Amino acid sequence: MKSAVSEKGQVTIPKAVRDCLGLRPGTLLEFRAENGRLIGAKSVSEDVFRKWRGRGRLPAGMTVDAYLALARGGRAHRG
Repeated sequence: MKSAVSEKGQVTIPKAVRDCLGLRPGTLLEFRAENGRLIGAKSVSEDVFRKWRGRGRLPAGMTVDAYLALARGGRAHRG
């Protein structure tokens, strides 16, 4: 796939490539020149799960095992 550089130095990343790489509006990319090639990669500045750790709450009186059983379609009993 090809894309032209605009007068402002902008390039449109083809939709198929964006979809394949999971690029969404606001995704940060890092660029570098290497052996005459332009290399671009998604910038990952932190652990993507870090902000969610410890945020989940179980329903009152329910154990982790009971909640997982319920979430998987089984019957759960409160412990």
